[in-house]
Amino acid sequence: MQKEIAQFLRYLDVEKNASDLTIKSYREDLMDMADLLTQGETRVVKPSDVNPNDLRKYVTALHDAGYAKTSIARKLASLRSFFRFAQRQGMVENNPAKPLRNPRAGRKLPHFLTAEEIQRLLEAPDKSNELGLRDTAILEVTYSAGLRVSELVGMNDGDIDFAEGVVRIRGKGRKERLAALGSYAVAALRDYFAKRQPTRPGIREAPTFRNRFGGRLTTRSVARMLEKYIRQSQLDSRITPHTLRHSFATHLLDRGADIRSVQELLGHKSLVTTQIYTHVSTASLQAAYVKAHPRARQTGGGTVKPPLATRRPRNAARQPRSEKSR
Repeated sequence: MQKEIAQFLRYLDVEKNASDLTIKSYREDLMDMADLLTQGETRVVKPSDVNPNDLRKYVTALHDAGYAKTSIARKLASLRSFFRFAQRQGMVENNPAKPLRNPRAGRKLPHFLTAEEIQRLLEAPDKSNELGLRDTAILEVTYSAGLRVSELVGMNDGDIDFAEGVVRIRGKGRKERLAALGSYAVAALRDYFAKRQPTRPGIREAPTFRNRFGGRLTTRSVARMLEKYIRQSQLDSRITPHTLRHSFATHLLDRGADIRSVQELLGHKSLVTTQIYTHVSTASLQAAYVKAHPRARQTGGGTVKPPLATRRPRNAARQPRSEKSR
């Protein structure tokens, strides 16, 4: 099926204007499926040979290999898209991936840092040299604008508007948006630009964040840099570059930002994706309750417990009535 898969990838690139990362993910998913099916007993060699049972065997193999449910769901989405395309092109009569259902996965809350932990992380780099100034700018910009690491490394000098405090970002699907930069991020960028080596001649779009050879940083380089400062700051080892994006969204919502604005700042297509960040701390819930509920305060000062906290549970044992009350 390699010929048909190559045709589908060209369609994604030319007609759908999909990003390089999206095309790479589709290629990996489809080639994995093709490799498994061509090596099986049925010896599938073209899309019209595939039936739902073949794909169910593929999904079973993914489960047996230890893939996460979210990864399996993504691979199934790739299969559905490919076979929809194949159906439109007349390669198959029916979509064999349509009957398949995604594995039910519990939605985990994103891991995020507190404001104090963010402060420790941002103060970790040594600002006396160019490398430390670059790393400070990377951390400040990622947290300030809530960027994906791919969006961060894709920034060019011409994307930054220092006067307005915004940066043009190319997100998923090559969609562009304007991301806000706070005063600390702008200051960190100015300090980095002042010490940075001049741009090499012949580069059409000068990358903002560069390695020691003047080339564009990779996402893996940013991850390694962050790992170093996590150890230095003695923070949770689960932190990734995406944790800064989670922290950005959580802190905005926790401090009263409306969810629609956060959705635009994150570049989310659907509000459902943003709603996972609407969790707030217990302290924030208590403060909101005390501020808003008419029975949360006593006139004499202090606060009272929420009314539900004073009610007896339904399954609580009843006290025997006295002879007098009978």
